[in-house]
Amino acid sequence: MWNSGEMKQSPELSFDDEGRPVLITRAAPAYEEQHRQRVRKYLTLMSFRIPSLILAAVAYGIWHNGLVSLAIVVVAIPLPWMAVLIANDRPPRRAEEPRRYQNQKRIPLFPTAERPALDIAPPRAPQPDADGFGGGDRS
Repeated sequence: MWNSGEMKQSPELSFDDEGRPVLITRAAPAYEEQHRQRVRKYLTLMSFRIPSLILAAVAYGIWHNGLVSLAIVVVAIPLPWMAVLIANDRPPRRAEEPRRYQNQKRIPLFPTAERPALDIAPPRAPQPDADGFGGGDRS
């Protein structure tokens, strides 16, 4: 018989009070499972939109106060936007996950002093022609 107090624990494993492993693998959830969770979040948020608009109409019918109804509608307006943002979110990348875009030559958006917008060459000294005169018209 071994004593669970003497067992060395790996940083990858966790044990409960009775020494049974709690975490078996560090694998990420399957893509289909992540997608299902995101769809569930989206549908949950969107399911509050129509009832909140109906609630705004009912509140106006009961209290005849447009401010209460307007407050309910203002809360309901960003729900689709929030639902899409939350549904499109994915778990953050792990450090060991490969980066797929590797463009080594990047052109900066704004030019810096290292790359002037115009390359102005210094003026060259006039070169003598074959006849010994410096640049003239040969007519």
